[in-house]
Amino acid sequence: MKIIAELCQNHNGNFDLVKRMVDSAATAGATHVKLQTIYARNLVFRPQFETGLEHNGVTLAIKRPWQTEYDRLRGLELNPDQCADFVSYCQEVGVVPLTTCFSRGDIPVIRSQGFSIVKVASYDCASYTLLRELAANFESLIVSTGATFDNEFDYAAKVLQSTQIPYTFLHCVTLYPTPLEEMHLDRLNWLRQFSPTVGFSDHSLVERDGVVAAKAAIPLRAHVIERHFTILDPQASKDGPVSITASHLKEIAEFATRTQPEQLEILDKEHSGWQKMKGSAHRTLSTAELLNRDYYRGRFATPRWQGAHRDSTMVFNWEETPL
Repeated sequence: MKIIAELCQNHNGNFDLVKRMVDSAATAGATHVKLQTIYARNLVFRPQFETGLEHNGVTLAIKRPWQTEYDRLRGLELNPDQCADFVSYCQEVGVVPLTTCFSRGDIPVIRSQGFSIVKVASYDCASYTLLRELAANFESLIVSTGATFDNEFDYAAKVLQSTQIPYTFLHCVTLYPTPLEEMHLDRLNWLRQFSPTVGFSDHSLVERDGVVAAKAAIPLRAHVIERHFTILDPQASKDGPVSITASHLKEIAEFATRTQPEQLEILDKEHSGWQKMKGSAHRTLSTAELLNRDYYRGRFATPRWQGAHRDSTMVFNWEETPL
């Protein structure tokens, strides 16, 4: 069982805090610890998100002004040397270092930092060129699938199968937080036809739901569990409310060591009604998920030249149709 502690933006741009998070996650039982390679310079200006769009009371585009988001992300950046130090530090304490790549132009620097495994966010599962380039540069990939339509996912699977490198598909629901009744853990069974290893990235509200969703995925034969992780107060970072602590991570790790019958017995005893999380293997994206997908697909792009103005021509890292 692989357990990924996703540091996301909970480090608030503080590298000393990153190292403390690695220590805490490793001690609690994480096998992998993950950063996100995000550079504010790659944030794309898109007019519809400056004020949001609405028609007859229906939201058509969320409001997320470029300058506000740029300033927030700029304050969270880790520089390339720090990311290389993160790789070394993870190796020292015995966990596998990961990062999420959001932009094709960042692939060379991520590779130079020493990462061998890279995560692809669910909004980029259908970024076929990105998938091909990542597969050509790293030993294996972990790909989230939550914000992807079935036909897009089917083609993404074909792309990855053609690369002949190991890969894992993660089921997730791109609602933050995700209600337990929206988990659709039966999706794991559907993913298994496309990949020998599958997993679950859990975005449930920790204060309300604890780690029951992550635990439920384990006897349903998830090979990988990913959860946002923090050592701060939940309100101290944007992702804090959907992030687990060391005690939660230890609970997941210890649960994973039990036999499947024992796991099911515990779930039945301690979390009556947990099977409602199975949902359906085939599902349509909710309105909220579609709005998130609309914003996050194409959120980042690589400028054609260093220091390009935000309104300059961009090379987008996603494709709308298979090529």
